[in-house]
Amino acid sequence: MVPVIVAFPRMEIGKKIKNILVKNGFSVSALCTAGAQVLQHAELLEEGLVICACRLSDMMYQQLRDYLPDSFEMLVIASPDFWEEPDMEHLMCLTMPFKVHELVSAVEQISCSIEKRKQKRKFRRRERSEEEKRIIQDAKELLMERKQITEEEAHRYIQKISMDSGTGLSETAEMILQMMQNSKEE
Repeated sequence: MVPVIVAFPRMEIGKKIKNILVKNGFSVSALCTAGAQVLQHAELLEEGLVICACRLSDMMYQQLRDYLPDSFEMLVIASPDFWEEPDMEHLMCLTMPFKVHELVSAVEQISCSIEKRKQKRKFRRRERSEEEKRIIQDAKELLMERKQITEEEAHRYIQKISMDSGTGLSETAEMILQMMQNSKEE
C-alpha cells in the first residue's frame, strides 16, 4: 500500500481529507501543515503520495515538488482560478470543489502508477561490478579447461547451478572456483 502524506495549512481541512482516505482504505502516514514537515516524513519513506494545497504555511506546492524525491507523486487540491497548469513531472491537480469519488479515484490512479514503477524497479537487472565479471570469467575459463567445453556451455553450466541453488551468478562462479581449486589441491 502506498503511504500518503496529507498537507494543508488548516489542520481541519487536512483531517477531513485524511478521514475520507482512511474510510476508503488508504494509509495516511502523516498529517502536516508545512512543507518542511512533509519533507521530514518523506525522508522516512521510500515512495509515496503527497496530497496538498497550493500554498502551505512555509512554501508553495512548486517548491515542495522540487524538494521531494522523484519516487513521490503529488496531488494538489486547488480552486480553478488559483491553479495554473505547471510543466512538472509527478504532479496532478484536483480542482475544488470536488466530489469524494473524484478524490478516491485520483488517489487510486496515482497509487497504481507508483506500484507499477515499484515493480519495474524490482525486476530491473543490476549491473555487475568488474570484480564480479572477472570471477565469472575465471570460473568459465576453468570449466572450459577442465571439462573441455565451450565458453557458452560453461556459462550455461554456471547459470544452471545458480538457478538450482538460488544464488547469484557471481556467487555461484565463486563457489565453483573454490571447489575446483580445493579438488586440485587434494
